Amino acid sequence: MTSADETPVRVGVFGLLGSGNLGNDGSLEAVLGYLRAEHPEAVVDALCGGPEAVTTRFGIPATRLHWNRAEYRTASRAGAIAAKGLGKLVDVFRTAAWVRRHDVVIVPGMGVLEATLPLRPWGFPYALFLLCASGRLLGTRVALVSVGAAEIGNRPTRALVRWSARLAAYRSYRDAQSRDAMRAMGVDTARDEVYPDLAFALPAPPASTPSGSPGPVCVGVMDFHGGNDDRARAEEIYRRYLDGTIRFVRALVEEGRPVRLLTGDECDASVVAAILDAVDSPLVTAAEPASLADLMKEMAAADTVVAVRYHNLICALKTGTPVLALCYAAKSDALMDGMGLGAYCHPAREVDADRLLEQFRALEQRSAELRQTLTERNLAATRRLEHQFTALTTTLFPTTGHAHTVREAP
Repeated sequence: MTSADETPVRVGVFGLLGSGNLGNDGSLEAVLGYLRAEHPEAVVDALCGGPEAVTTRFGIPATRLHWNRAEYRTASRAGAIAAKGLGKLVDVFRTAAWVRRHDVVIVPGMGVLEATLPLRPWGFPYALFLLCASGRLLGTRVALVSVGAAEIGNRPTRALVRWSARLAAYRSYRDAQSRDAMRAMGVDTARDEVYPDLAFALPAPPASTPSGSPGPVCVGVMDFHGGNDDRARAEEIYRRYLDGTIRFVRALVEEGRPVRLLTGDECDASVVAAILDAVDSPLVTAAEPASLADLMKEMAAADTVVAVRYHNLICALKTGTPVLALCYAAKSDALMDGMGLGAYCHPAREVDADRLLEQFRALEQRSAELRQTLTERNLAATRRLEHQFTALTTTLFPTTGHAHTVREAP
């Protein structure tokens, strides 16, 4: 408890949270679990993409990340372009004012230091730079916790990401290659640690016991058009991914396997619809998960999972269900390798249904062995995250007991 002359520490969480991406919200859920367990006196709020959704689900006050509500829509008319430009200026002051009200700001996981999916420098990279620069100028500690990073070719994006990382008070990464990427981009990472993705801290449902006969297969899909460097062939990549996935699902159905389609972001619904339309069978159904917990529940009931999105993979791994990864970035390969399933990766840009089926069958033949491996790796991941949360308390809450003498919150 805090004494009369002390005020509770003010903690902000920042990111594209509440915007329909289940992985991002799962990372937030993990950090909120840590704060509520270790720092129950902390007053927490968010600056995020979907403030209404964050407040409804997590019960914390939230503010919209951008002044311009149309920030992520393409601007073609003069008025819309002017509004975007004005919004960039207004956000300088909005972000600084929000940061100033806090003692600590946490960026919970997510691939905030990468551009493996299409990304404009003046979107989220600019917002993150404003956050980290404001923190440095105003004396608010900004922590990038178990974040993903990758080397970035686009110069403006690269510069904004590099300076964001340099200005943060604390950095940790969700895999070693993320730390290596930041080092390659000129960030001193000598004191930065590598920990598992924050979603590994979430509770998982008990895994089902596979029956003797072939059971259901979960197929996680994605509205995938390649990354920043693939814009010229985005439609070709999408068609190849979708056609290969349809052929794979159709082959499973022909073998009598029930298939459950899963998403990880609201935008993936169009892919589900395309597959259902192409494979007209009662064996193919679709779930509407609203959280990583929903995804894990679906995957725990499956014999095997095939998935694209990074956090869909994590959900399968967390439940101990053997998973075959359609990899669109090196982070997926690193995740699978770290969990002992490095042999079961397939390129999302070059989906070959026949090869995918071969890998799927090989995976199922080793199911019992791999489930044991995942049990062991999950235990190790949980212990590493407990170590990170202890490190966070030491770094961000140096006066911790359960009371903190901080400046008066406005």
